Amino acid sequence: MRVAFTARCPRCGEGSLYDSYLTVGKSCSSCGLGLAGHDTGDGPAFFIMLPLCIIVAVLALLTDNAFRPPMWVHMTLWPLVILVAVMITLRPVKAVMIALQYRHRDVEHIDKPGQK
Repeated sequence: MRVAFTARCPRCGEGSLYDSYLTVGKSCSSCGLGLAGHDTGDGPAFFIMLPLCIIVAVLALLTDNAFRPPMWVHMTLWPLVILVAVMITLRPVKAVMIALQYRHRDVEHIDKPGQK
């Protein structure tokens, strides 16, 4: 969890995990851990969007029943809520998945195609 909130190297906790907002660095600047093999794919997006869509759908239904706003309010409000929630949570969830890969898989020593 410390890695998720600080976006630091899963081995030493010192070097930065990301080069930019979501681009994982090639290696840790502190301990030299190779980070290039840590590919989370669509995992973080799935683990965020599944509960988020359920929560937003329930909130939209409750809002509609309580206040009866016009449709343009729904069409403006809920995409913004989803966008903000995803932007806040995507980076930490990706960091957790990278930390789990580091702990449970030997990503540094996986043979790349064409290498021996």
